[in-house]
Amino acid sequence: MNTTLLIMAAGLGSRYGGNKQIDRIGPNGEILMEYSIFDAMEAGFDKVVFVIRKNMAETFREMIGDKIARKVQVEYAFQEYDSLPGGFVPPADRTKPYGTVHAVYCAHDLIHEPFAVINADDYYGKDAFRAMADSLRRLRTAENSASMVAYYLKNTISKNGHVTRGVCSTDENNNLVKVVETYSILPFPDGTIRDIYTDPNGVILDPDALVSMNLWGFAPSFFDAAKKYLQDFLFSEEGEPLKKECLLPALVDHLMHTQGLKVEVLSTKAVWFGVTYKEDKATVASKLQELHDDGSYPPAL
Repeated sequence: MNTTLLIMAAGLGSRYGGNKQIDRIGPNGEILMEYSIFDAMEAGFDKVVFVIRKNMAETFREMIGDKIARKVQVEYAFQEYDSLPGGFVPPADRTKPYGTVHAVYCAHDLIHEPFAVINADDYYGKDAFRAMADSLRRLRTAENSASMVAYYLKNTISKNGHVTRGVCSTDENNNLVKVVETYSILPFPDGTIRDIYTDPNGVILDPDALVSMNLWGFAPSFFDAAKKYLQDFLFSEEGEPLKKECLLPALVDHLMHTQGLKVEVLSTKAVWFGVTYKEDKATVASKLQELHDDGSYPPAL
């Protein structure tokens, strides 16, 4: 069965202070997304779609795309304003992309099979891709269904600054029932994890809460829903025009409550780590070295 890995790599990396999607972090200069591609191919994925900006294309192909294309089918989608649906024209002063729903929608002409979505700058773990590959096989015949791999909040925060996470609730059957996009999550000196966006003093969060790290599994019919939701979002007067973003957790939550989308939360032993701030890089590099040393990966990918 054909399965595709869609990698969202068009983000500007503003908090990181540079283009973190193509920063070399592995012990032999590997880019972080190469580990996800390696793990996905082992799990049976046979196509990779990169969502990038057009001004990244030449450098991106040289650093990773052409190398990957020797091993697996590669396609490119470009997250630009000319790919916005409904003829929407953004404000003249806007420079940033319109979020993860827009990123996924940009690939709608390239994907006609079940697919997984990931961030370029996160490490998801081998077990996560094995679980997702099994889920995508089920999605081929399932109606109005999706899946996601969740991680514990305490394992996804950064000691170097605040992060945004989709905090999840599940039912007794491990199906997703709610996703709350939670901004400005920060670890405090007393060991608590708090949401400082909602309250300056911080709303205490459960460290064992499940959160989305944008490892989703969708059927190709998802593109139709993404187009409608994105178009409604763009033309809505809500939010700050220069900064608002259309995010996947919000869309999934909307579809669950308006169209009965069933989202299976996949159980895995996978451990997440990623780079949000430049200060995170040393920690991630050390963890990758350990994975090479213990044989999880060959000496060089």
